[in-house]
Formats: sequence, structure tokens, C-alpha cells
Amino acid sequence: MTSPPSGRSTAAPFWKVSLALLSLLLATFFWVVGLVDSFAKPSVAPALSLEQQELTLLAEPQVPAPLRTLLLGADAADSLLNSLRQSPLERLDDRQKLLFTALETDPDHLSSLQQVELESTDLLELQRALAKGGDRSISADERSRLLPLSPDPLTRRLACKALGGEAESCLDQASATKAARRLVVSELLPLLALLFGGLLLLRHLWLLLRRRLPPWPALLAPPLGVLDMVLLVAGGFVVLGEVLLPILVIPLSSVVTRGFPAPLTQGVNVFLGYVALALPPLLILRQQLGQLDRAQRPQDGWLQWRVQPLGSALLQGARGWLMVLPPVVLTGWMITRLIGDQGGSNPLLEIVLNSQDPVALLLLSLTAVVLAPLFEETIFRGVLLPVLGRSLGRTGAVVVSALVFAVAHLSIGELAPLLVLGLGLGLLRLSTGRLLPCVVMHALWNGVTFLNLLLLGS
Repeated sequence: MTSPPSGRSTAAPFWKVSLALLSLLLATFFWVVGLVDSFAKPSVAPALSLEQQELTLLAEPQVPAPLRTLLLGADAADSLLNSLRQSPLERLDDRQKLLFTALETDPDHLSSLQQVELESTDLLELQRALAKGGDRSISADERSRLLPLSPDPLTRRLACKALGGEAESCLDQASATKAARRLVVSELLPLLALLFGGLLLLRHLWLLLRRRLPPWPALLAPPLGVLDMVLLVAGGFVVLGEVLLPILVIPLSSVVTRGFPAPLTQGVNVFLGYVALALPPLLILRQQLGQLDRAQRPQDGWLQWRVQPLGSALLQGARGWLMVLPPVVLTGWMITRLIGDQGGSNPLLEIVLNSQDPVALLLLSLTAVVLAPLFEETIFRGVLLPVLGRSLGRTGAVVVSALVFAVAHLSIGELAPLLVLGLGLGLLRLSTGRLLPCVVMHALWNGVTFLNLLLLGS
């Protein structure tokens, strides 16, 4: 722990204390309300599970034999049917309702599905043919007329078989092959990353027990205080960034996106919303750092970016991502097993999963993989953690900064995994003495998640 820099008064002016306390009270109120509200928000987990099961079933005929047990698991058709039966019909889109009807064989369920309404009138005739009880077989000519009504290859294949078609004639090999490739990437690569990350983590713990790890560099912090951090995070990040500025940005975004298709509107809204969120705290931080004595500024700057050497930063970030992956996944699994899915997933996940607009996806990827890591690491690991380290010590700084990072996402269902991720990012900041590896690790985390959503949603 270091003492306050000489020449800097330890007694904060009354207006600063008052503003910090007001900001803290308002931020606490908004965060509590946001976390409570997240209970009512639907979880993206069921949608992800359905997409994964649909991809598995589509890929099933073309999955290589050595990988079938690993990638397919139990009967893919039965797994999807059971999931669809457990899903409220109002949460299913037209394609999923068609899949449900094509897979269903129980007469009672088929009878209820005869009453299901679809948003697309073009698909209604196919839905009614699939929902007929008893023998659903129809003539080859009638099948040839009905099946092209659905643009989805999995729906066409299952509908073809349900309406009496031969399995071989119903199979679209090109679509199944593409799905098999996506399935390998979306399931096999994460498994390999988990395995490799677990081995790296065990090796690291072994070296730690043997005291063979290199010593951590000194933790350099800008000469700011806890009040400065309250103003930065509570005032700039929460009150201005999350609450007040969006009141101005939302009407502007509505003007910009007028006439745009819905997916592109969502992409622009997310991008502009995140810029509005990041701008106030960054301006406050710039003002805070600008008031500091330039003579005290470290060689690599107050935030210790230390871009060079770039190669080691990329390697450290990738290694940190691999090592934090097993504990984050394990934490999420344990929370789900113990208390169930609490909902409140980040809405960006479902937007990416369902979007097909390339410009919208570009804006979403720019927000998730570039803007979010740069901004959040600057605030939480660039300045908050080092400043807290001067008063709370390294352990306290890592824990508190990780907790603030997790709560700031306003997702009760993701709170525990985000806390573990924040701890990993904080430890990486301490062990490397630089900020860039944290940005790389954060970008990898968001980027791999984004890629997996694209693979499932495509």
C-alpha cells in the first residue's frame, strides 16, 4: 500500500463528497432495480438449447462416425421433441412450431397443435397437413407442392418424413454437411478449449504451490481516491451513462433508424446505446487524469497499457482466456444445478442469435468484441482496480472490482459467472502489470461467444 502523493490534499471539498454520495445512492437504487427487473426477463438459455438441438438433428446424417457419440449424444429427434414440448407455444416461432408438429406423434398433442396459429399464412397449409391425426401420409405430388413452402432445410426434411416420404429422398445432403461442420466448430472446439484450459490451470496451481511462479510487478495506480472512483463508476457509468444519456440517445436513434428493417434497427440501437454508455465515464476519467501532475506520470501512462511487445500481450490474453474458461463454465453449471436458471440474460445474446442482417451483425460484433472490452477494461482494470489496490490491497481490489464489473451487467442469472470472469481479468492485470492482455482476454471471451451464436443462429 502506498501513501497519498505529496502535494495532494487528503481532505476532499464538500461539493465533491456530496456529489459522490448522491451518485452512490442513485447508482445503488438503479442497480438494485435493474437486478430485480432481470428476474422477469427471459433467459436466452432455452433458445440456445433449442438452436443447438436443431443444429444437431440437421447435422446428424453427415456427422463422421468417430464423432457421433461425442457430438450427438442421445437421440437428437427425441431430445428436440422433449424440449419443444416443455416450451410455451407463444415463445416458439413459426419454424419451431412446424418442427414440433412434424416430430410429434402423440395423438393428443397433435390434436392441440391443430389449433396453433402461425404468423405466416404461407406455412399454414403445411402446418395443417402435419397436424392431422393418424396417418399423415399424402401423395408425392402433394408433398412436392407443400414442402417448398418452408425455406428451412430441417423443417423440410422432418415434414417430408412425417408426410410419408422416404428418408433418403427427404435428405438435403448439402445442408446436412454444412450443419455438421458448424456443429464440430460449436461443440468440439469449446470442449478442446475447456480441456486445454483446465490443464493450464492445473499447471499454474502446481507452480503456485511449488512457489515457482515469477513475482508480480508493482501495481502502479494514478493518484486518485475512492471518491474519484465513486464519481467515475456511480456517477459517470451508472447515473449518466446508463440512465440519463440514453434519454437523449433513444430519440436520436429512432430518427437515425427510421425506415430501417428491424434487425438493422436493433444493431444501430445497440451500437449507439453503448457509445452513449461509455462516453460520460471516459470523459470524467480524462478530466480526472488531466488534473494530475505530469511529472508523476509513469513511463507507460497511468493506465499501464504497455502495447509493446504486442505478441506477448496476445499470448497472455489467450492464455488467460483458456485458464478462466473452466471455472466460469463450472460456476454457471453449478448455479443452474443448485437454483435453476434465474433468467435475465444479456439481451444482446438473443439479438445476435436471431439476426441475419450482415450490417446489423457487423455493428453488434463491433460493440461486443471491440468497444466493450476497450471501455470496460479501461474502467474496471485500468483505473478502478489499481486505485482500490492502494486502500484495499491487491486481493480486496481484485474482488471489489470484479463484483462491480459483474453487477454492472444487470443480469442476475449471469452474476456469478461474470464475477469469476472479473476475478480472472483482475488476476491477469496483476500478474502481467499491463492492461492490454486484459482487453485481449475480454475480446476473446466476447468474440468466441459471438461466433458460437452466429453458428447456432445461421
